Parts: sequence; structure tokens; C-alpha cells
Amino acid sequence: MIVLDGVTKRFGDRTVLKGVDLAVARGEVLCLIGGSGSGKSTILRCINGLERHDAGTITVGGIRVDDQGLPAIRRRVAMVFQRFNLFPHRTVLDNVIEAPVHVHREPVEQARARAIELLARVDMADHAHSLPSALSGGQQQRVGIARALALRPEAILFDEPTSALDPAAAEEVLASLTRLVHDLGLTVLLAEHRLERVIPFADSMVLVPGTGSPLVVGPASAVMARSPVAPPLVELGRLAGWDPLPLTVRDARRQAGDLRDRLAGTGPVPRPLPVGTGAGSLDAVSLRYGTVCALDAVSLSFTTGEIV
Repeated sequence: MIVLDGVTKRFGDRTVLKGVDLAVARGEVLCLIGGSGSGKSTILRCINGLERHDAGTITVGGIRVDDQGLPAIRRRVAMVFQRFNLFPHRTVLDNVIEAPVHVHREPVEQARARAIELLARVDMADHAHSLPSALSGGQQQRVGIARALALRPEAILFDEPTSALDPAAAEEVLASLTRLVHDLGLTVLLAEHRLERVIPFADSMVLVPGTGSPLVVGPASAVMARSPVAPPLVELGRLAGWDPLPLTVRDARRQAGDLRDRLAGTGPVPRPLPVGTGAGSLDAVSLRYGTVCALDAVSLSFTTGEIV
């Protein structure tokens, strides 16, 4: 479905991607992981043509991502960003209708029926006539997904779609995404920092080390064994010496029997509070931003061990 062959991308003197090879099968959910600035978002933006790669080739469904192929690529590949990018003064329904009417030239009534169907798929049909400002972050992101689906894409790229959401909203978004993958057979590439949320949904993972180093591609457990970034559950598995590493709480519970035995009768080791480093104060501190007075002669003191 999506193939990167020897792709290189530089920003000035810095090589972010060097000779990258990657193949994503149709209907696959692939999660890109790595540190900040490693190149996860760059891969997504190069696939969608938002960034021009410097060398190599990228194809989507056999169509090359270049000047000639870009219009077709934009119809095949949609992108959902971490910020929702909704039109604030248009209703939810108007936001989703935009693509069918202006990109696919569908009649308005046909586009309206399709938009309502897509909103129902992400559990947002009841909010069709709401303004985005009346929605929670998770609800706005689900509208963003419906709007991307309105392009009738074969693949959707998600650039940290849950980073601005609380855990409950993130679960709602990922649950909607999972249903769409199963129902519509979409191909999904997902770049995300909060790995504990996305690992259970991924068919495979790609570690993007950055600085032009080769990608690490494989099942989640194999990639997590080598990844410098990992969720707390995987870190626990590493400390406990578990093999394979647990990817879900259920996995960890199954493997935790020996750890419970090893920790039986032990308790947390108290840490002495640092001496002379925990106290501080503000004395008549003022701060202005232009004409706005943020702090006006604020005085405050706090002591070691205190939560303020």
C-alpha cells in the first residue's frame, strides 16, 4: 500500500532520514515511535506530500509522491493532526461536508447524508449541529477523523492525535479509530509519544532513532525490547527481567507472580529529604505582559517537603 524506498530528508545540515526503506501493507495499523525530533512526523508529512523528500521514492497504491502524483495522493491519503484544525464558526456537520462538496464535487444533500453517516461511525452524530467550541478535545478530534474520512481515503496518517487529550478522551479516539480500521479496512500510520495508549492497537511498530540511523521495524514486543523510549509498563518488565516484555496490564498480571514473591515482606525505602535545597520564597515579585499585569507584588514562601 505505502512503500518508502531509500528515502532521505534533510533540514539544512541535519539529516533526519537517510536511505529509509519501509513497506506498509493494506489494512495495517503501524505505529511510529521515537524521541522528539527523530523524524516520525517527517515520515508522515513526506508520505502526504506536505514535505518534499530529498532522495528516494515514495509510492502510495503504486502512485509516486511527486508533483505529478500529488493530487491523486491527497485523495488517497488523509492526515489528522494533533491540533484539531476545525473551522471554529462552522458546525460539526459543516466541517465534515467540506471535503465531499469541494474536493469530490458531491451534491450537497449527498454530502450531508455521507457526513452524518461518518459522524455516526465516530459517535458524534448527536453533535452534528454543535460548534467545535462546545465540544471537548476528544470530541473535536473525532470530528477531525470524520472529516478526514470524508475524503474517502485508503490510508489515514495520525500525527500524535492524543497528545492534547486527557486519558479518557484519548481512549475514546483510539476506540473510534479501531472500529474504523475493522469496519473499513483502512491503512493507518500513527505517530505518538504516549505509547501506553497506542501499543495495544498496533499491528507493528517502527522505531525512528533520528540522525539518519536505520529504522527498527517489527512486532511491538520486539521493537520495545530495543527502544530507548518506552511506557512505564515496559520499563517495569525490563526491571523485572520479564521475557517477553508486557505490552498491556493484562500481560503484566500474568507475569507478575514471581515478582510478587520477590517483593513479599518488603516496603518502600524512605528517601531522606535534601537539606537546605527545598526552601524558597518570592518577595514582592511583579510581572507584566504588555499592558497586562500578571503578578503584582506577590510574596510567597514554601518549605522542604511541602506541596504548594
